[in-house]
Amino acid sequence: MGRLSSLRDHVHDSLGEHRNLFVSLLTKYVEQGPTILQPHQLLDQLRDCIAESVDFEKLKDGPFGRVLQCSQEAIVNPPLVGFAVRPKPGFWEYLQVNIDDLSVEELTVSEYLEFKEQLTTQEKDNFVLELDFEPFNAEVPRLQRPSSVGNGVQFLNRHLSSRLFRGADSMQPLFEFLKIHRNRDEVLMVNDRIQSLEQLSRALLKAEDMLNKLPEDTPYKSVATKLQELGLEKGWGNSAGRMLETMYMLSEVLQAPDPATLEKFLGRIPMVFNVVILSPHGYFGQAGVLGLPDTGGQIVYILDQVKALEAEMILKVKAQGLEVNPRILVVTRLIPDSQGTSCNKRLEKIHGTQNCHILRVPFRSEDGVLRKWISRFDVYPYLEKFTEDVSTEVRAELGGTPDLLIGNYTDGNLVASLLAHRLGVTQCNIAHALEMTKYPESAIFWKKFEEKYHFSCQFTADLIAMNHADFIVTSTYQEIMGSQDVVGQYESHSAFTMPGLYRVVKGIDVFDPKFNIVSPGADMDIYFPFTDTERRLTALHPSIEELLYSEEQNDVHIGVLKDKTKPIIFSMARLDKVKNMSGLCEIYGKNKRLQELANLVLVAGDIDPNKSKDREEVKEIERMHELIEQYQLQNNFRWIQAQRNRVRTGELYRYIADSGGVFVQPALYEAFGLTVVEAMTCGLPTFATLHGGPLEIIEHEKSGFHIDPYHGDGVSRMLVTFFERCTADQSYWRSISDAGLERIYSRFTWKLYAERLMTLAGVYSFWKYVSKLSRRETRRYLEMFYILKFRELVKTVPLSTDDDEVDEKQQKRRAMQPDPVPVGTEVSSPRDIPADGPNMRDDFRNVQVHVGGV
Repeated sequence: MGRLSSLRDHVHDSLGEHRNLFVSLLTKYVEQGPTILQPHQLLDQLRDCIAESVDFEKLKDGPFGRVLQCSQEAIVNPPLVGFAVRPKPGFWEYLQVNIDDLSVEELTVSEYLEFKEQLTTQEKDNFVLELDFEPFNAEVPRLQRPSSVGNGVQFLNRHLSSRLFRGADSMQPLFEFLKIHRNRDEVLMVNDRIQSLEQLSRALLKAEDMLNKLPEDTPYKSVATKLQELGLEKGWGNSAGRMLETMYMLSEVLQAPDPATLEKFLGRIPMVFNVVILSPHGYFGQAGVLGLPDTGGQIVYILDQVKALEAEMILKVKAQGLEVNPRILVVTRLIPDSQGTSCNKRLEKIHGTQNCHILRVPFRSEDGVLRKWISRFDVYPYLEKFTEDVSTEVRAELGGTPDLLIGNYTDGNLVASLLAHRLGVTQCNIAHALEMTKYPESAIFWKKFEEKYHFSCQFTADLIAMNHADFIVTSTYQEIMGSQDVVGQYESHSAFTMPGLYRVVKGIDVFDPKFNIVSPGADMDIYFPFTDTERRLTALHPSIEELLYSEEQNDVHIGVLKDKTKPIIFSMARLDKVKNMSGLCEIYGKNKRLQELANLVLVAGDIDPNKSKDREEVKEIERMHELIEQYQLQNNFRWIQAQRNRVRTGELYRYIADSGGVFVQPALYEAFGLTVVEAMTCGLPTFATLHGGPLEIIEHEKSGFHIDPYHGDGVSRMLVTFFERCTADQSYWRSISDAGLERIYSRFTWKLYAERLMTLAGVYSFWKYVSKLSRRETRRYLEMFYILKFRELVKTVPLSTDDDEVDEKQQKRRAMQPDPVPVGTEVSSPRDIPADGPNMRDDFRNVQVHVGGV
């Protein structure tokens, strides 16, 4: 689109004969009064202003039309209209138009945010806390192209290898890095006999000469003494062949540094023996917890991650020639009143692992241990004390410090940051979801929702953790950068404002090489193809048939599938607005032909609204019942209560595949899409939202199908076309199923995930040691921000209580607080704006709010 400064100079000329049209459009914006306009509103109102004789597409392609197309939001504060323009992912420009004289002015991000703040107050504050992390990362190499984002480790290796390794002396940091490796008190790789790079090179030549004369399978123990005399300790490999490969790699790096060879070599150095994974909130357990408040896909992700990581660590340790038992601790909150789950046990072994455990530490305050579950939005007053207790417990359990910390979600990432700061350990962050992108206007209007959601603490914690982490793992590119039309989760934290609190002009840089895409998979012991008949759990089929086809109506399932010969359209998710399960029900209900071709089965939430304490879920439950009645779905639709048995769920996927069915994931936005991977791994043809991660998991019309949940008629037509084609060509269903499996095996397996994560841990630990990647200045800045701002915000969050009567009063009071508008919610006319910002009542209907914002 070009720089806005040039556009500013030519905008009047570019309006030309349509000058009156654009004046009319801007006037239409301004007449609505102070408000925020979303992208579709900008273009829809342009279309409304156009006479039939005017070519809409031609106007869109003009300079001002391109501004509107690239605008992620517009701030109206008469007579001014400000535009946040995103020409391409990761690049932002800001423009302000004065309707009185049509003057155009380019704004800095700070000026734009100040203008946006006027929606909440007309009083200008000349002393606003502005956060800008950019100067602290000036010496950190930065990616330039959006297409490179998410491949940070490759970029880092290329850049720093060329910059640091320019001669023999520049290899000294690598030598020093090799010298520091220990496993507790045991020296690894290089001992004190080698005191210089020159001595290391000579030792390698002698070792290579000796090993070349031996059979490749000669075990390390046979040559251990001779290698130690040369100054080389355990860690090079478990056999003569393996040791030679590792030594050749190092020799190549010392002679002619190559990024790919360096990465392979670093991947072979024994560095990670003990891992701590942090996930404080919710009911973290292995059975009977899924579907409980704040407990879902994140738990599944972590447990599958642990099994894959341990398997990879065991393989690495064996290949390195070490006799070490790797250890993984998943640290979470101990809940004394555990609702019949194991969440009141301090230590619990993780099934299917050799040496991995869940370590639970209680939330404590001056009043003692908190016994009950509390919402993830209420945990902040406990996290600092929790971190102190975790540090003590982890050291005692591991007999020392861990080698890698992995945080999950906002609270886990904050605790990981505090622990990493305390222990000096490499830190990895995994967000899973960032609440700001679920509720696009939750930052600017944070005060409206503070009592219920405490977004001020959450967004502050996110900023601290993002900037403190050594590397960040995301499941997809979408999480970081979004798409051409949708802002990425991390990108939305690059600049935003919370009026009266602080203004973020550079929060996170999505071009930072700390970002890496490492996609998870499904547990292939549970989720495997329906064609694998030897592993099929046929003993579960009677209970599955009861679940799907019994005519009994109860709190577990309602609705009847009268025609059992029809294939099944299947979906499974939480019952909230963003997951859009009621939307799928409505899509099915509106299309009679689709009902003739297939049955619909949904597994979601509770069926009885009285059993749910989640306000949003209750509304979705009520809506589901209304849709069943409205479309008379009693005979071809089955609604099943949320299932907590993963083993049976895996066989349920396969059972539905036996029927020739499909899986549909209709979310308005999905960060990754674990159920999409599960379904495809079981061989189910899958239709999934194009808003978010599934856009990258599925290749459209090859390994599955992309659907737009905002256009339900198009979704139903796509499903009808699929089933009709399957009827005409019996091989078509199988071709999509096979292509889906091929896609999963090539990109989305836990083995690939674990291999990549271990490589990242090694590479980032190395560069952190030998360069300024430690970001010491940033961390000092974060320390000040934490002490002066975050601690003060935490004091505004009331401590929870175990008193039932007090708790009930708090729940009632908070239920009266407004909810932020989630992604995909429809709202009424933007004219309806109170003094403190847009109306966010629950009955808004007409405007779709997409993931976005500045």
